[in-house]
Amino acid sequence: MLKRNTFKERLAGSDQSYGLFCSIPSPTMVEMIGCAGYDFVILDTEHSLVDPQQLENLIRAAEAVDLVAVVRVPEADPGAILRALDAGALGVVVPHVRSRADVDVAIRAARYAPEGMRSLNGGRVPGFGRIELTEYVRHANEEIMVIAMIEDAEGVDELSSILAGGGVDLVLEGAADLSQSYGVPWQTRHPKVRDALERVHATCEAQGVPFCAIPRTREDHEQWQVAGVRAFVLGEERGLAARTLRAHLDQHRGSS
Repeated sequence: MLKRNTFKERLAGSDQSYGLFCSIPSPTMVEMIGCAGYDFVILDTEHSLVDPQQLENLIRAAEAVDLVAVVRVPEADPGAILRALDAGALGVVVPHVRSRADVDVAIRAARYAPEGMRSLNGGRVPGFGRIELTEYVRHANEEIMVIAMIEDAEGVDELSSILAGGGVDLVLEGAADLSQSYGVPWQTRHPKVRDALERVHATCEAQGVPFCAIPRTREDHEQWQVAGVRAFVLGEERGLAARTLRAHLDQHRGSS
């Protein structure tokens, strides 16, 4: 059933928010992320093999621990947006936004009339009838977020016009793909990439749209905080788990 979007509320206030990408389709993992104290999780269906039933259960796990779940959908896939929201997601991350047209397609799929044309449905999101359907439509348009991921040089150049039409609740940077777009794959701290990220942040500030950073180091985090950024994705659970597993093994190998 539709929940309050506490992440969206935090963005409207002065609190900082922290999230993780989650690529392992395990409700237990999602529950652990919530119990660890993160404010939101981005469930990845762009690069991960997650079937619709799995996604619904991942969202249920997030709801159980008051964790806001948003879903990164595949590029240019309105059907995936609809399925993610019908499963209960409180927002969608739209990858590779390069133009206003990309945002318009996402908004049409994610919001009900008059803002969009999301297909009407009942089921779990209105609580199988606990929320009156016309009320659900109104609340869904208030709570559900459209998050634009800027990870191409074209998106950086067009961001002002992308945001000018409204409807974008948050901009998420994508330094990894952005590095490839600028001809320096995986060099996420290259001056070209750093300059592009700073341009994205400045445009968001000028347009009054929150910006979410993905700091790679503690220094990155501190610099973004000084710049006034209040939303952060602190990596992905697979990377965190892999590094922790290696460190744990190295610690014990070193003690033998």
